[in-house]
Amino acid sequence: MRMKNIILRSASPRRKDLLKQAGYTFTIEPADIDETIDFNQPPFENVKKLGLMKAIEQQNKDYGNILIGCDTIVVLNQKIYGKPKSENDAFEMLKSLSGKMHEVMSGVGIVYKEKIYNFGVISKVYFKELSDQQIWDYIQTKECFGKAGSYAIQGIGKNLIEKYEGSLNNIIGLPIEEVSEVLKKIYEMED
Repeated sequence: MRMKNIILRSASPRRKDLLKQAGYTFTIEPADIDETIDFNQPPFENVKKLGLMKAIEQQNKDYGNILIGCDTIVVLNQKIYGKPKSENDAFEMLKSLSGKMHEVMSGVGIVYKEKIYNFGVISKVYFKELSDQQIWDYIQTKECFGKAGSYAIQGIGKNLIEKYEGSLNNIIGLPIEEVSEVLKKIYEMED
């Protein structure tokens, strides 16, 4: 079986690490798409669409390679929390998540020749009740930046969390179990 070339359409160090830990060899070519949210669509549909758009960008140029796109969002009461723009923005997000359950949704697009796989994965995260001081102490670590919802469950951010349900890898940024299932199907196809 000839190994097919995988192109990860993301600059996320966490996605890169998860794919590498799962034993895949790949190249990284971040997608450059408009990530504007369509507020007429539910968050889950938005994130699935963004994951697919990242995968199919440059599809013709990269034909014959396996293209993987992924987008991850944090959702509380149907409101989408992206990456914080400032310390105050991070504080507001973490304050809203404090003491509540929110969902982490990843949308994945995997494209190989004419085959298109597009799916989403949802995990639940329960935050501890946090004091303003605890939130500011966490923001000072700077770990919140570049993370949807302003926290990293795999880092110091795990101290903010009471528990989670579902895929931890999804919360980190790539539902690798589901991605591997699709890659296995693609590898089993005839060339």
